[in-house]
Amino acid sequence: MTKMRGCDDFEQLWERRTTIEDPDAKSNYEVLSIEDLVKAKKTQPDKDWPMIRRLIEAHYDQFISEPTDSMVRFWLRESRTPEMLLEVSRSHPEYLEATLRERPWLVDISLKGIVAIEPALAEEEQRERTLDKIYWRPLKNELEELRLSRPRRAD
Repeated sequence: MTKMRGCDDFEQLWERRTTIEDPDAKSNYEVLSIEDLVKAKKTQPDKDWPMIRRLIEAHYDQFISEPTDSMVRFWLRESRTPEMLLEVSRSHPEYLEATLRERPWLVDISLKGIVAIEPALAEEEQRERTLDKIYWRPLKNELEELRLSRPRRAD
């Protein structure tokens, strides 16, 4: 896999990477930034979607006391948790308008409440799954053609 759907090229991903230090092993691990990891996880398998939700929740819990502007925008743009979206939109309304291009259903989120958020999140998830399926279809077809065209051994 040389390119993941929705993600930038390797060089750009590398520039934004996160370094995790493991003092016990005296090693450092270079991993995708949280934003790039969330983009990479927007795939077809069911297991990826709860992971996206949990990654963003953990990031929010870690940085809620002193968030940067980019963190607030990230939470509003990517959160899968209705309660969190409501809380972030109420505590940082100045960032909401910029997010409306990607998530127009966040309009008047404080008035609509959680009940209106859940169907919008489900629709958003389904759209991402469909886009992922479309993205990988040509590669799957190519691999299938290769498999079918390879010489068979006589046993």
